[in-house]
Amino acid sequence: MSFVSSMIKTARDLGNRLVLPEGTEPRTVRAARKILDEKIASEVILLGLKADVEKTAAGESISLEGITLVDPTKSAWLDEFSAAYFEKRKHKGITEEQARTDMTHVLRFGAMMVNKGYADSIVAGAEYTTGDVLRAGLTVIGTAAGTKTASSCFVMDVKNEKWGAGGLLIFSDCAVIPTPSSEQLADIAVSAAKSCRDFLGAEPVVSLLSFSTRGSGGKDENVLRVQEAVSLLKGRNPDFVFDGEMQLDTALVPSVTETKAPGSPISGKVNTLVFPDLGAGNIGYKLVQRLGGADAYGPFLQGFAAPISDLSRGCTVEDIVTTAAVTLVQAGKKS
Repeated sequence: MSFVSSMIKTARDLGNRLVLPEGTEPRTVRAARKILDEKIASEVILLGLKADVEKTAAGESISLEGITLVDPTKSAWLDEFSAAYFEKRKHKGITEEQARTDMTHVLRFGAMMVNKGYADSIVAGAEYTTGDVLRAGLTVIGTAAGTKTASSCFVMDVKNEKWGAGGLLIFSDCAVIPTPSSEQLADIAVSAAKSCRDFLGAEPVVSLLSFSTRGSGGKDENVLRVQEAVSLLKGRNPDFVFDGEMQLDTALVPSVTETKAPGSPISGKVNTLVFPDLGAGNIGYKLVQRLGGADAYGPFLQGFAAPISDLSRGCTVEDIVTTAAVTLVQAGKKS
């Protein structure tokens, strides 16, 4: 079963609820119809002025039957959401009036729906920028317990079961943090490990990458940054196997591992790669995709307290459906 098929099947089994804030965006409305019809989510919520959402749907010849429409400016939740947002942001000097105004914005309102448990996941970005989506996520949902860092990952299908978990690997972070600190790298490793469990259904085996293996690169600050991240990670005693700093071939090829990092607990088992910076991560996934013929799925956001995903503004309807399925899977099983 392909990665996409697996995510759709799992999302159906979980039956979680999805909010799509960009309810007047044509691709989003088409995706909402498909997600509901294919039972990928148990409920699909579109945000926006009702008349505008209906106009968009009519223009696309899409029926809104069964889709929940919510206008943030008229919602019965607005008072509750505004008060909660004020409590979160009053240390920044926000007023109650400004909190109410801010909460009428579809991105913040949708994020608060997830924060308050009225939806299980949120997907946006067909109209809004990555920065807009990240700000809504960070100010309303916040980061997961034990981490201060929101980051991203790609699922790479290299089409060779020799690598990773049946040919699938997690690459992280390839889209969010340009030069992560040691603490951020440790956070990224923890989040990427969770993504491995969520998306690949495998126990994570994590390598923190560098151009250096176990000090071979000397005292360069970029080597020291990864070494410190490994040290911090050891102090957290996480529930997954990891090692670093190490070069890519040391991480992936057991014969090289035994030569350069003998006794490493990750030898021959790596399924999750943590890159030292965004340059390495972005170049790395594109090399594997373009020259290696791999399929790259993502980026998917990770490290948030609840599932939120960002879309490319050039996304297709199918991209929205796939991202929605993944984000619904991130929400896990609800009691």
